[in-house]
Amino acid sequence: MRKFIHSFAVAISGIGFALRTQSHMRIHAIAGLIACCLGFVASIKPLEWSILLLAIAVVISAEMINTAVEQAVNLASPDIHPVAKVAKDVAAGAVLFAAAISAIIGLLILGPPLWHLFMD
Repeated sequence: MRKFIHSFAVAISGIGFALRTQSHMRIHAIAGLIACCLGFVASIKPLEWSILLLAIAVVISAEMINTAVEQAVNLASPDIHPVAKVAKDVAAGAVLFAAAISAIIGLLILGPPLWHLFMD
């Protein structure tokens, strides 16, 4: 049980590190909170909540993986190396892709009910 609690504490520490040190992580977290608030305002259905929360989780997970890749690459290759650059660029591209798709998902789920709420 101690090992499990320690693993949990280490994971929470990693989330805290990402939130403290990565401005994009904070932006994604705030965007996720805003999307959740809008979900409450729009009274979205349980399936829509599931999809919205999954999209938020994918973006935040991608950002944390990107942070881990950046830290590992910086340790392994303090100087700019073409292969190190590719690793960082691909990880950043994964975050961009996840965020773009999540934004589309958010618009598809939240757009219609919010439109009706504010325009009717």
